[in-house]
Amino acid sequence: MSRADVLIVGGGLAGLTLALQLRARLPRLAITVLERDAHPAPEAAHKVGESTVEIGANYLDTVLGFDAHLRERQLRKFGFRFFFSENAPGIDAVTELGASRYLQTPGYQLDRGILENFLGEQARSQDITFITRAVVREINLAESGEHSVRYEQDGRELALTGDWLVDASGRAGLLRRELGLQIDNGHHANAAWFRLATRIDIDDWSQDAAWHARCDYRERWLSTNHLVGPGYWVWLIPLSSGSHSVGIVADEALHPLREYNSFERALAWLHAHQPQLARVVEAKRDTLQDFIALRRFSYGCKRVFSPRRWALTGEAGLFLDPFYSPGTDFIAIANTYITELIARDRAGQSIEMHAGIYEQIYFSFYESTLALYRDQYAMFGDAEVMPAKVIWDYTYYWGILCQFFFQRRLTDIAALSRLKRELTAVQALNLRVQTLLRSWSGAGRPVNPPRLLDQAALPWFAELNRSLRDPLDEAAFDARLRHNSKLLHELAAEIVTRARATAPAADLAAVDRLLGEFAAPAVAGTLLFEPAA
Repeated sequence: MSRADVLIVGGGLAGLTLALQLRARLPRLAITVLERDAHPAPEAAHKVGESTVEIGANYLDTVLGFDAHLRERQLRKFGFRFFFSENAPGIDAVTELGASRYLQTPGYQLDRGILENFLGEQARSQDITFITRAVVREINLAESGEHSVRYEQDGRELALTGDWLVDASGRAGLLRRELGLQIDNGHHANAAWFRLATRIDIDDWSQDAAWHARCDYRERWLSTNHLVGPGYWVWLIPLSSGSHSVGIVADEALHPLREYNSFERALAWLHAHQPQLARVVEAKRDTLQDFIALRRFSYGCKRVFSPRRWALTGEAGLFLDPFYSPGTDFIAIANTYITELIARDRAGQSIEMHAGIYEQIYFSFYESTLALYRDQYAMFGDAEVMPAKVIWDYTYYWGILCQFFFQRRLTDIAALSRLKRELTAVQALNLRVQTLLRSWSGAGRPVNPPRLLDQAALPWFAELNRSLRDPLDEAAFDARLRHNSKLLHELAAEIVTRARATAPAADLAAVDRLLGEFAAPAVAGTLLFEPAA
C-alpha cells in the first residue's frame, strides 16, 4: 500500500491548484492527487468556472505564478457586462451596464481543458504524484493516524494512505455525501449550458456607430456578457480554444428548469426571452458541442476543515451561484486555509483552534456572498435597481473580501479581531441593503433607455479596482478597511435616497429601520449613476 503526506481526491481546478500551492509552501511534502478522468482533458471541457473575477485571477496569476499562461493561453476578460434585453428587438435598444475600457486589476475567461492540462503538467514537473483514470471506491477517515483511499484504475484495485485527506472531487462531493454534510441554503436556482464550436461576437449584433463608440475597444465579446430579465440571466463566455459558452440560469419559481432542460427547449426559451441570441444560436446550431442541465446547483456544507486532518475544497464542499463568478474565488480561499492548516500541522503545532476559526471565517464569507443571490433574481431585469445592486455588490466585494485576499491576510486572526466591529457592521449592512433593493425593485416603475452606464466613468469605482494591488502594511490595511466601511455606509445611504426619489409610491417606510444605526448622510449623485430621465 502506497502512502503520501497529503492525499487529494480530485484532480480538477481545485485539487491541482491546492497541490501546487502546497508544493510551493512545503517543498518536501509527499502529495498524491487522484483524478477520475484521463489526461489530457479535452479543450472546452464542460465544467462550470470559465470566468474568473479578481480573487480567483490573483490566485492563479500571482499566488501560483501562472501569469504567463493566463496571458498567452487564456483570454483577458473585458469585465462584466449586463444588457437588460428581455424580449428586446436589439442589443443597442436597451440599457447596458459595463465599463468602456479595461479596469486595471484583471480577470480572465478560462478554457478549463487547456488550464487543467497545464496544471497537470505543472504538478508532474514538481514531483506531485498525479494519478489519472482513478475511480475512488472507498474513503476511510481515521480518528487518528492515517486515512486511506481505495480506488480502481484500469481494472486493478489499489489503495493509498495519507496523513491528510482533502476532497476536491467537485460536485460528486464524496465526503460531503458520505458524512451527510450538505445543507439546503435556501437559494433554489437551476442552470443549463452548452458550448458552440464557434465564436459569438456580440459586437456584430449592432451596426449603430454610436453604440460601438461607447466603448474604447470593439471587444464587448471578451466580457462575461449577461443578458438579463426578470428571474434569470443568460451568460455568454468566450473560450481561447475558439468555442463559446452559453448558459441559462434562473430562479426555479419564475422559470422552471423543465422549460429549458434540453437544447431544443433552451433554444425555444431563448426565442421567447432573448430573441436576438436565439437567432444567432439557431444559425450556429450545427456547431453544438455539448449540453447539460443542473437542478438546484447551490448548496452549503456543515463542515469543511477538520482538526482530524481532512478538508473539503471547491464544489466538493459548497457552491454559491455562477453569477459574479465566485467559484474560483472560494477555491482560492479554501485552498489558502487548507495550506495553512497543513503547514501548521507539519510544523508540529496544534490545529484544533485554527481549523475552527478558519472555518468560521470561511462560512462568514460564504454567507455574506450568498446574500447577494438568495431571493434576488426577481430584480435582475430591473434596469434602474439592478445597476445600483451591481455597484453595491462590487464595492462590498472589492472593498472588504478582496482586501483580505490581495493583502494575504486571510489567516491573520489578529487583523480580524482588530476590525471585528467594522466587519460585523458592514456584514449586517449588506443584508439590509439587499432587502432594500428587493423592496425598491418591487415598487419601482420600469425604465430601460438605450444608454451605457459606464463603470469606468465612476472615478471612485475605477480607483477601488486599481487599488487592490497596493502594498499595505498593517496600519495601512486597517485604515483601508475602515475607509471602505465608511464608503459602504455612504453608498447605502445614497441607495436609500435614490429609492425614495425614483419609487415614491414604494413602501419604503422601513428603510430607516433596515439601515438602523448604520445609516449615514450622503450627498446625492456622488456615487451612483444618474437616474434615467
